Amino acid sequence: MAQNGCHAATTNQIQNHIYPMPSLCYKVRTTAKCHASMATSYVETSEVTDLDWENLGFGLIETDFMYVAKCGPDGIFSKGEVLPFGPIALSPSAGVLNYGQGLFEGLKAYRKADGSILLFRPEENAIRMISGAERMCMPAPTVEQFVDAVKQTVLANKRWVPPTGKGSLYIRPLLIGSGAVLGLAPAPEYSFIIFVSPVGNYFKEGLSPINLIVEEKFHRASPGGTGGVKTIGNYASVLRAQKVAKGKGYSDVLYLDAVHDKYLEEVSSCNIFVVKDNVISTPAIKGTILPGITRKSIIEVAQSKGFKVEERLVSVDELLNADEVFCTGTAVVVSPVGSVTYMGKRAEYGNQGVGVVSQQLYKSLTSLQMGNVEDWMGWTVQLNQ
Repeated sequence: MAQNGCHAATTNQIQNHIYPMPSLCYKVRTTAKCHASMATSYVETSEVTDLDWENLGFGLIETDFMYVAKCGPDGIFSKGEVLPFGPIALSPSAGVLNYGQGLFEGLKAYRKADGSILLFRPEENAIRMISGAERMCMPAPTVEQFVDAVKQTVLANKRWVPPTGKGSLYIRPLLIGSGAVLGLAPAPEYSFIIFVSPVGNYFKEGLSPINLIVEEKFHRASPGGTGGVKTIGNYASVLRAQKVAKGKGYSDVLYLDAVHDKYLEEVSSCNIFVVKDNVISTPAIKGTILPGITRKSIIEVAQSKGFKVEERLVSVDELLNADEVFCTGTAVVVSPVGSVTYMGKRAEYGNQGVGVVSQQLYKSLTSLQMGNVEDWMGWTVQLNQ
């Protein structure tokens, strides 16, 4: 394995963000020989897809193209290609299949009323993938290559971006150990892949309140583990508890910390916030909780509107006595919580209505994402027509 790595973001690029950097398997160097494969022109499709946009759910709809780039033992990613969407070939001994050496990201593209397309903070996803790759002993594309690859993939699938207000184009970048390996070791080859799908609401309730149950048996992550990075194994491990919860009529599961079993961590795929006396609190990022980009954005939007926001340990008792609770994530954006059940006790919020704070923050963030207001935060990236 090459020790120079292929995540050629400079040390400054990473340190300017909140994501914690674990010990390095690949050295990050300001003079890394890895280079971004930047496209000078983009393939675009112009015809409009005929879909039932009014009833778009959160499920895979196969689109036209995907992006693929490879990184070999020299630690250098090849120039990526936009290829027809379809199956990929993997050895049965691929690192991702045998040892779970894989990461993924999630972000969205939105269509404005004038027909143009916006991306929301794609560089944040790139930085988070670099951080996760360090923890998983993998190379990663540079911030520039990541963002460029996202642009290429979205423009190639432009006809699948939903009309304004009808949903978004969900973008799924993958970084996997695609090389064959038998003994426990980093894979000798990696693949960076991006595919997209038009989506509607993640929860069938939409902006209507969801109902959570606090998990009493299983934990999502433990100190020193991989809970703070977006590795694929984090999500397989929550499926059982989630399935049981949904079988009982709950929307999802809320996890507690593995040490004290009393402090909030996160929902299966969302960060959690509680509101009490107009103060917004959310669990602090300390290695077991994913540093969500929507989480970070909501904190910054709330602070810009004068809210006091605390990142700290939040106990389950505080949760049960909160005025309002909501979840955040790329897929859900902001999802108000109508009730939480813990050890047989059910706490309800806002008379099953959407809380005032979550509604205000949802409107502010989605207005930015969709380009309905001036981007005073400088977060959106408009794709050229």
